Amino acid sequence: MSTPEDAYDPVRIGIVSISDRASSGVYVDKGLPALQDWLTRALYNPITFEARLIADELDVISTTLIELVEAGCSLVLTTGGTGPALRDVTPEATLAVAHKEMPGFGEQMRQISLKFVPTAILSRQVAVIRDQSLIINLPGQPKSIAETLEGLKSEDGKALVPGIFAAVPYCIDLIGGPYLEAREELCKVFRPKSAIRDPKV
Repeated sequence: MSTPEDAYDPVRIGIVSISDRASSGVYVDKGLPALQDWLTRALYNPITFEARLIADELDVISTTLIELVEAGCSLVLTTGGTGPALRDVTPEATLAVAHKEMPGFGEQMRQISLKFVPTAILSRQVAVIRDQSLIINLPGQPKSIAETLEGLKSEDGKALVPGIFAAVPYCIDLIGGPYLEAREELCKVFRPKSAIRDPKV
């Protein structure tokens, strides 16, 4: 018997694609569809998305992040603008709105990406908390977005390196957000036993 949808807390999630060329219409943005697709597949929770496609401008990025937090987004995921290029300012804009830094997320993303390319050390993704929202910078490529969220699995589906999303729901618990529940085949969430609860019926 399937669990009714209202058994899961609704969640508002901000997704932000940061690209000069995509935001100006030079090419079609792939970041927002990739984020929305993965989150929709991963979470049981009903999701309201707040999507933004913006340019690599520090003030624009910071303002957008603040607006999404104030709009009630418990989680805000960005993609793009985290490399060493002169126009890449997403980490600086994110740190500028932070109340707390969460360095473990960036460390783990680079560990995952290093399994594929040595240039992963050039990535500067950060994660922060502002009020009751968790903001995470993700890589720019759709394939890398999925890899860093899910982690690495063997051919038989066994987890080899945990993805960062495994820690996201418990972090959101701790800052007073909704209880997120993910599909285990996509991402096995970790919570201490004392923090696990059964779906509402």
